[in-house]
Amino acid sequence: MKKIITALVFTAFLFLFSSLSAQENKKATNPVIFADVPDMSMIRVGDTYYMSSTTMHMNPGVPIMKSKDLVNWQLINYAYDTLANVDALNLTNGKSTYGRGSWASSIRFHNGTFYVTTFAQTTGKTYIYSTKDIEKGSWKSVSFKPAYHDHSLFFDDDGKVYMLYGNGKLNLIELNEDLSGVKEGGVNQVAIENASAPSQIEGRRGGLGAEGSQLYKVNGKYYLFNITWPPGSMRTVVIHRADKITGPWEGKVGLQDLGVAQGGLIDMPNGQWYAYLFRDFGAVGRIPYLVPVKWQDGWPVLGENGKVPETLNLPASKGLIPGIVNSDDFNRKKGDRALPLAWQWNHNPDNSLWSVTARKGFLRLTTGRIDSNFLQARNSLTQRTIGPVCSGSILIDVANMKDGDFAGLGLLQKNYGLLGVRMEGDKKLIVMINASTGKPEEAQTIPLLQKTVLFKAECNFTDKKDVANFFYSLDGKAWSPIGTQLKMAYTIPQFIGYRFALFNYATKETGGYADFDYFHITDTISGVK
Repeated sequence: MKKIITALVFTAFLFLFSSLSAQENKKATNPVIFADVPDMSMIRVGDTYYMSSTTMHMNPGVPIMKSKDLVNWQLINYAYDTLANVDALNLTNGKSTYGRGSWASSIRFHNGTFYVTTFAQTTGKTYIYSTKDIEKGSWKSVSFKPAYHDHSLFFDDDGKVYMLYGNGKLNLIELNEDLSGVKEGGVNQVAIENASAPSQIEGRRGGLGAEGSQLYKVNGKYYLFNITWPPGSMRTVVIHRADKITGPWEGKVGLQDLGVAQGGLIDMPNGQWYAYLFRDFGAVGRIPYLVPVKWQDGWPVLGENGKVPETLNLPASKGLIPGIVNSDDFNRKKGDRALPLAWQWNHNPDNSLWSVTARKGFLRLTTGRIDSNFLQARNSLTQRTIGPVCSGSILIDVANMKDGDFAGLGLLQKNYGLLGVRMEGDKKLIVMINASTGKPEEAQTIPLLQKTVLFKAECNFTDKKDVANFFYSLDGKAWSPIGTQLKMAYTIPQFIGYRFALFNYATKETGGYADFDYFHITDTISGVK
């Protein structure tokens, strides 16, 4: 018997060891983040990588993430809570800033200080945020006009500070030493007259001019990464190099595969180099890729034989939950953030109309004005959807909603989908709205005879299927489909991937509220028919 037990224990040990070894041998795959994290800017400080990104009209804004391996990322901060107090950012007086807000950022580390810069068409300004402690410290902020498009902040070895910016024609400006604005009498010149030229096809003009600048200095040379989109082709990486920051610059195509483009260079402590880039991937948004880099004749050479590899010699992803998106039961302990970093508001919130303390363990959204539609509704709380598939679900208490109120779970984009409870007098209706065509259509209504109900939205981004289905449950066990399938589409008016949204807005009278017990997100879908 002892021999049998020993053999069984040994066999179990071998199985466990082989399983652990298999996990250790797993490699990362592209995309490294299957979610909307566009316009990345990245640095390494010691053995830690930091990345800033774009979330447009969402607040707080300019998300900051960190990683130890370039693959597994964790949200750690935002550069600002609100960009500015204006109608377009507040969703007031019929105005919005969909498709605008803050755009491509630049993150840098210099003399013990982190800098994150961005710009906004909405305000016409350039913003520079700085902190000694990127995770827990407060941010110092300066801003000035104009909004320097897709700029790259750059600290040179001689102590001078620059921004390189523009579209097609790229310009170089020198900043004051304290970064308070453009230096009077400093460098202010055209850096490259037509940065798109290396990718242009003879006889064809147009397309996307070179933008998304990311500027670096490696072994005494300056390197500039840009994205361009030649007509009849795909998004393309263009690289320029120079011996002096003022030029002259010589350029070449850096990568033209799968439309993977816009980003820059990052080195690892072991001497390996990668390019971080993104790819348009339909309704889920613009998703990050890593491409190995080798140096040849003083140029960074991207990819494997010019192609974006499917696998990478990096640790495997552990998933985007909880680092980038996460479930929330709205229970808060002393010292907890009111809202974890995974959450962002659609535009600036009205902080007097939401709470996670009014009812313990619930998010309360209270109406404070009359709105005609979901896209103009204030205080919609959002998280990214993730690929290739994902599911978001809520439990909502609607006992205190008023006539005309509509509250529930949405998928936010121009062509949105909604599943919620609408009050008609003292009657409750479960309503599914489908705006696949760009115009909202009431797909199905069902009477609701209780005060709580569960809603679920399941998204499938596999191979750009870009479809979502909605379900409801009265008991949390049996789920029933409702309405029609949402055909999701990435639209320029919003310029952002689909997001789960918890919403409540009034169409007749104010003061009603809905209580959300939880939001659960998974990277699976149920297949409920």
